[in-house]
Amino acid sequence: MKKLLTQDGSETLFNPDYEEYYHSKSGAIEEAFEKYIKPCKIKELAEKGHLKILDIGFGLGYNVIAAIDTALKANNNCEIEITSLEKDENALKEIRKLKPTLNHYWIFNKLEYDPKTKSYLYEDKNIFLKIRIGDAVETIKTLKEKYDAVFMDPFSPSRNTELWTLEFFSEIAKKMKKETILSTYSYARKVRENLKAAGFDVFDGPVIGRRSPCTLAKLSDL
Repeated sequence: MKKLLTQDGSETLFNPDYEEYYHSKSGAIEEAFEKYIKPCKIKELAEKGHLKILDIGFGLGYNVIAAIDTALKANNNCEIEITSLEKDENALKEIRKLKPTLNHYWIFNKLEYDPKTKSYLYEDKNIFLKIRIGDAVETIKTLKEKYDAVFMDPFSPSRNTELWTLEFFSEIAKKMKKETILSTYSYARKVRENLKAAGFDVFDGPVIGRRSPCTLAKLSDL
């Protein structure tokens, strides 16, 4: 995969199958923190001592490691459970070419494959990471947990259409607690309409690297 140096000095890669870069050209690491970690309040959740994250579109793993770095900085004893859904297993090979300024990125060199669940795993005293390989439309249906934060970061709605539907958002809703925040970079009208139809209240998120805001969503009180 072709590398690109983004404007904040961090690298991203170009995926030839989807014909898109994994991150915004304005800043790959900036995107992870500003569009996902801060809006989903990972620091505040970590201070409570336990954190469960659903990461849809693992990609190069920046969101996952940014969450781990942030959580452990806030509370070194925080128990962190992350489930990532990823279709392209090749991405896990490509990340070894990258050296982002993320403290725990070395975790990806310690992953172990579990053929029974088709997952890559990492576990230590307070970090449990599972990267489920397969079509997220199907793998999400097998999840039994409810999560404290949802990172919605597939490729764009025009390229990765199946992960931005009413049906998929309805599955995500089943995995969320009442107070859970879903964050995504997409501002697309159809994405917001599908979120609302799936039972979410939708809000503007931060404006990072472009004119339009990100999208934040929570389960509706109605």
